[in-house]
Amino acid sequence: MKFRRLSIVAVACGLGLSAGLSPATAAVPEAAVILKAGADRGVADGYPGIIGMVRDGAQTQYVQAGVGDRGTRVPADPKAKFRIGSNSKSFTAATVLLLEADGLLSLDDTVATWLPNAVKANGHDGSKITIRQLLNQTSNLPDYTMNIDGYTVNPDWTSQQLVDGALRKRPPNAQPGEKWEYTNTNYVLAGMIIKAVTGNEPAVEMKTRIFDRLGLTDTSLPTTDNNLYGNYLRGYYLAGPFILDMTVTSVQATQTAGAIVSTLDDLATFERALVDGTLLPPAQQTELKTTVPTGTGAHYGLGLMRIDTPCGRPAWYHNGAVPGYFSFHITSDNGAKQVVEANNENHLIGGTPGQAHTQEAALNAFCAL
Repeated sequence: MKFRRLSIVAVACGLGLSAGLSPATAAVPEAAVILKAGADRGVADGYPGIIGMVRDGAQTQYVQAGVGDRGTRVPADPKAKFRIGSNSKSFTAATVLLLEADGLLSLDDTVATWLPNAVKANGHDGSKITIRQLLNQTSNLPDYTMNIDGYTVNPDWTSQQLVDGALRKRPPNAQPGEKWEYTNTNYVLAGMIIKAVTGNEPAVEMKTRIFDRLGLTDTSLPTTDNNLYGNYLRGYYLAGPFILDMTVTSVQATQTAGAIVSTLDDLATFERALVDGTLLPPAQQTELKTTVPTGTGAHYGLGLMRIDTPCGRPAWYHNGAVPGYFSFHITSDNGAKQVVEANNENHLIGGTPGQAHTQEAALNAFCAL
């Protein structure tokens, strides 16, 4: 679930057109060729399987490499479901923004307004932290994931227990709003606020406000069921010489910070609608894209990060890392051009050759659109 920064590398963006393709039709095939080459290299680096898509307006092309199941050796299917990890944060932020649009809350409300006792320990004070600061990752709350072990034992963790685990880690080391620090605790609290405001589980609100509205029929936020169903990628985790099957993973451990299950198509459809203004009213769209510096050269909005691509076109990005799965999207500012990719191995270590090579190819593919 932990966010991993996209490495912005100096790569060539103006690739030549293939013979027989006109400039009007060549962009998507050229981008797909680039993404496919990166996927093949990622499998050579050790990923079991990789699926991806490039999209420009109404044109879409899919790529795949490797297998979706190491046991059966079935090829990785670009239509398969996978755990999207922290890409879930964009859905959570959008749900909160839609609640604001309906006049049910304000981003300037404090956490304590809706959750009076949720953040009240070890010097942390929910009355000093706003909902906006949760969503743009400037709350200064610690991340709970580093001190809670056992993704596979599926304990009955409550949202408050996850928050309590985070608060015990350290007292504040800055005032809310002073600095950016990525933490899953923020988005667990955002989910708790959704429930406090509406009386419904966040999964219910997301389904009504986003999944159903956009026709995301293969997207869900599981709350207690740790299994995947239908057509899905199996997920794997490298533990020394062992390869663990992490397909069944505790959704209680990630919740609204990272438990959503989706597909390439659904994730692309959502991110396009989010970025291009289809989903949110203008006021909330402005809030979505109002960013803070991260210290990495990129800027974080509300559940999305703005990056500068090597070809000079700004784009919106997020990724998701949970045991067994790593995925990301790159979406142009108008939503028209997209690259989305997922693989079925993640052992929560950043900067691996597979990540570097596939993300470099994704940037190249985006720049070729």
